[in-house]
Amino acid sequence: MLQRFPFRRLRPALLVPLLGLLAACDRAVFNPAGDVARQQRDIIYISTGLMLLIIVPVMVLIVVFAWRYRKGKGGTYDPHFDHSTALELVIWSAPLLIIIILGALTWSSTHLLDPFRPIDVHATEHEAHAPIEQPLRVQVVSLDWKWLFIYPDQGIATVNELALPVNRQVRFDLTSTNMMNTFYAPTLAGMIYVMPGMQSTLHAVLNRPGNYEGLSANYSGAGFSDMRFQLKGVDQAGFDAWVAQAKASGRALDLAAYEQLVKPSEKVPAMQFAAVDSDLYRRILERCVEPGTPCMTDLMEHDRMRGGGNPHDVRPGAGMPQRGNSMPMHGSKPEGAMLRSPDEKGEMVNTNRFKAPADHHKAPAQPPEDRKISAATPASVVAAA
Repeated sequence: MLQRFPFRRLRPALLVPLLGLLAACDRAVFNPAGDVARQQRDIIYISTGLMLLIIVPVMVLIVVFAWRYRKGKGGTYDPHFDHSTALELVIWSAPLLIIIILGALTWSSTHLLDPFRPIDVHATEHEAHAPIEQPLRVQVVSLDWKWLFIYPDQGIATVNELALPVNRQVRFDLTSTNMMNTFYAPTLAGMIYVMPGMQSTLHAVLNRPGNYEGLSANYSGAGFSDMRFQLKGVDQAGFDAWVAQAKASGRALDLAAYEQLVKPSEKVPAMQFAAVDSDLYRRILERCVEPGTPCMTDLMEHDRMRGGGNPHDVRPGAGMPQRGNSMPMHGSKPEGAMLRSPDEKGEMVNTNRFKAPADHHKAPAQPPEDRKISAATPASVVAAA
């Protein structure tokens, strides 16, 4: 006789892999060290709580209704029931209010936490009246597969190592070399996408000292999983000592060193450079690091000098010359052909229509035979009959 396998004894063992997965979860998002990350965490908490106001009652009511109205166990049977105003108000008003609150929260937080917007948070009234300290500038470049951090005011650069003084606003200018990527430091702020030839901006602040980790949050190739960097939060004295340590490294990041650094590499250890070319980030952004390659601003200026538009006018197509009879993108609209006299229209040849190449060996075409009955003479009609 076959015996049933005791699955109940294996239940505790089946929970072990689940506990292992939970132990591997990183709580960096819910343990922020910066003001921006803290506000983003609060938005997650508020949004989750508002949604649970609907989810929890619905799940409870499912069990209550199944138990109360089960077959043969009581409950009022009313086959003519079709409407309840009170029930409709409860069903529709609660989700509508939650959607309105979530929409208002999303709208306000989108503008408040705009990465291009400088941070204006003051912990005390004394700080509100204190002189505004200039933010620390950091230029970030996504390479294959490593992160380059340039400190233009300090004249140093690092690879896979980012040190920030606590309680001081930081302005990040971010770009990439040849592939779209995502800069993400969970304890500092949210994700910022970077693309070649384009610059993104992020304002953030680190309010708690410690050692944290940043990473690439967008798949970018073979070395993506190891494209991580160290994030260090230190006080101002510790930051000055870290800058002095970088200056003592003796290495310089010039164009020749950058050409070696930009080559794809994986699991790159942290590196420090005592000096950096002051124009390196601009040339990376404008994709003209290699000697002899024109920068994007030079190309735009060249096009503008030839009548290609004004680079300072942000309107689409502003300054572009009018071609033929086409309407300019901006400016007065030309008069239509229906309102012009024949003399004003003139004779225009349509050069855009495709013409078949001439065949010089082909015999000249004969004029087509007139097949219109109305044009034939009566005698010809009789002869044809």
